[in-house]
Amino acid sequence: MRLLTTTLAALLWLAASVHAETLVGVAAPLSGPSAILGKQIEAGTALAAEAEGVAVQTVDDACTADGGAAAARQFVDAKVNIVVGFLCTEAIEAALPILKDANIPVIAIGVRTESLTDRRAKTGWPVYRLGPRGDDERNAVATILTRLWQNELFAVIDDGTIYGREIAETFRAAAEQAALKPVFVDTFRPQLDNQIGLIGRLKKAGATKVFAGGDGDDIAIMGRD
Repeated sequence: MRLLTTTLAALLWLAASVHAETLVGVAAPLSGPSAILGKQIEAGTALAAEAEGVAVQTVDDACTADGGAAAARQFVDAKVNIVVGFLCTEAIEAALPILKDANIPVIAIGVRTESLTDRRAKTGWPVYRLGPRGDDERNAVATILTRLWQNELFAVIDDGTIYGREIAETFRAAAEQAALKPVFVDTFRPQLDNQIGLIGRLKKAGATKVFAGGDGDDIAIMGRD
């Protein structure tokens, strides 16, 4: 729902700022694991476009580098004036050099990678963000959970990826500064059919709360197991 609202806000702002003949490209993952989120973007842009009379062209970026580059080339061929969307770092980083060469600005609504805008002066990428930065998420987790879990037996786990490790480590370090010690810390192997072994170790450690830095599919498997 937040993605739909953010996308609506972006399109409504654009509608108030551009002429009716402006064509807005919309990049969204309409296939793959993130398709459910991409459909929210597609729905939000369709509502805003219909309400404001803005023409849009939605392209599947698949949340992959190849998909992002292919989407960018389609936007260039369609001569869009601006691109809105993108949820995945791989897709937008592959798309931006192509869009930069075509002088097409981008409003990213879901990519949280800090370097995307931190490096803008160096890369020259015409990118702006509406979604929060990655460090905003990490800092919020650390602030909120160290307050809520002061008297809890909690565990901290991550999937070993940069994203998972950084968010888990930020929370663990904040907990340590607050004199809170997890009963269990571990790195799990992602994309397994089951996480029964990990769940058994969590139970043995006595954890009643678990913070997991990782992918939603892996977290769902843990919840099932």
